Amino acid sequence: MSNTTRTFGALAAVVLAAASVAPAAASGRLELVAQSDGMVWNAVAVDHGRVFVGGQRWSGSTGPALGLITADGGVAPYPDAAWNAWRPGDAAGTAFVNVNAINLDGRGGLWAVDTGAPTFGGDPLPGGAKLVRVDVAGNRVSRVYPFNSEVAPPGSYVNDVRFNGHTAYLTDAGRPGLIVLDLRTGAARRVLDGHPSTAAPADRPVVVDGTVVRGADGKPLKVNADPLELSPDRRWLYYGPLSGPWSRVPTWALDDPGLSPARLAGQVRPWADLPPTGGTAMDRKGNLYFSDLARNSVARRSPGGRITEVVQDPRLHWTDAPFLDARNNLWLPVPQLDRAAPFNGGTSRIRFPVQLFRLALDC
Repeated sequence: MSNTTRTFGALAAVVLAAASVAPAAASGRLELVAQSDGMVWNAVAVDHGRVFVGGQRWSGSTGPALGLITADGGVAPYPDAAWNAWRPGDAAGTAFVNVNAINLDGRGGLWAVDTGAPTFGGDPLPGGAKLVRVDVAGNRVSRVYPFNSEVAPPGSYVNDVRFNGHTAYLTDAGRPGLIVLDLRTGAARRVLDGHPSTAAPADRPVVVDGTVVRGADGKPLKVNADPLELSPDRRWLYYGPLSGPWSRVPTWALDDPGLSPARLAGQVRPWADLPPTGGTAMDRKGNLYFSDLARNSVARRSPGGRITEVVQDPRLHWTDAPFLDARNNLWLPVPQLDRAAPFNGGTSRIRFPVQLFRLALDC
């Protein structure tokens, strides 16, 4: 267990026990709930007061790949040390290589998306690219869904996941495309492979604090299909590259393995012209909350398309995947990914401590 993370606002009493969760801060006010001097968390999920965090290996994170914030202010490897003990040369199928996203399914499952590639832009290791379900009641891995080289080919970076009954949809930020996974059989398919809606446009750079983020090659960073959300009625999947714009496609079309690539592509429609975003969350009314990287802010897009700024703060420097909990609190991990070594000539410029905020919403 790492001792490099400290919690604030009596986190042990407030968010680690569901029965004693206190009212969050007033709407529009950020509440700092945890910070770390080593773990670079880019993902968070909250279940009955337990706060889970995930950190990417390539960011320089020194904590576990998947962790649980503990009452003493540390981060315990979750679900156990073995799943967080991968080292180069180890088998990649039974441990976390590089956790990029975590999510809850509302049915007792915490899910971790593992890119299977220990370096940014690297190829997935054999057996490394996978979706892992952790039973949060039993604190154990209950199922692993590996992606073979046809589903996660060289250059793939399986990014994030959303659930629709017995189906999971995932984005691929490396090789542009989507993945449709049958959670009952484990069968996975690539769809919209290379389609313009899943590819990062060349004319939409990612700008943070007025500076264009660049990859190791010195060129503007391009991140293909990245954020995704399901409409509240589960009829539409919304998705796009990190830099936008977003598209939508009906879920019935994604779910039909007999639909030809051309017919599926014909179902894709433009949806929203959003700025570069580190991550999103959608509520039951269809409001989309997204981090606006250029403005160090979080904004809300209404179902009708109206965008309003929820909070702006220089501390929200590259806020990544937000999480909306059952009490209408928005959790905001701030990993400062544009300052990570791969985007700064091999030298990390992340300013520790890395922080985690909570924001009470008013709608």
